[in-house]
Amino acid sequence: QVQLVESGGGFVEPGGSLRLSCAASGGVFSNYGLGWFRQVPGKDREFVAAISYNGGKIFYNDFAKGRFTIARDNAKNTQSLHMNNLNHEDTAVYYCAASLRSFYSGQYYNTENEYRYWGQGTQVTISS
Repeated sequence: QVQLVESGGGFVEPGGSLRLSCAASGGVFSNYGLGWFRQVPGKDREFVAAISYNGGKIFYNDFAKGRFTIARDNAKNTQSLHMNNLNHEDTAVYYCAASLRSFYSGQYYNTENEYRYWGQGTQVTISS
């Protein structure tokens, strides 16, 4: 069983930056496609970014392009999401997730149901 634990959430002013981390235990981390999603109350979970099993392919939702950077370290079983130029619309609970798919084909990475394992979520609040 794979367990994912996020950290790094918190409060930040508009225009600021945050780095979210996700540590994994169990399973074969280097086989999994990884992703980040976010959710605000009353709305569906929203895809943010994904990275293929070896880091060779990276995908972003449009709102994240140019501001967010996803990365993984297979030696340390961790993934991260570095977020810059944050605004109020980025306020949400952020979840890291792992899929049994590699995502190297460029498919399924933005589909919530394709992820088998989820972290507990970390709150990110953009507030002045």
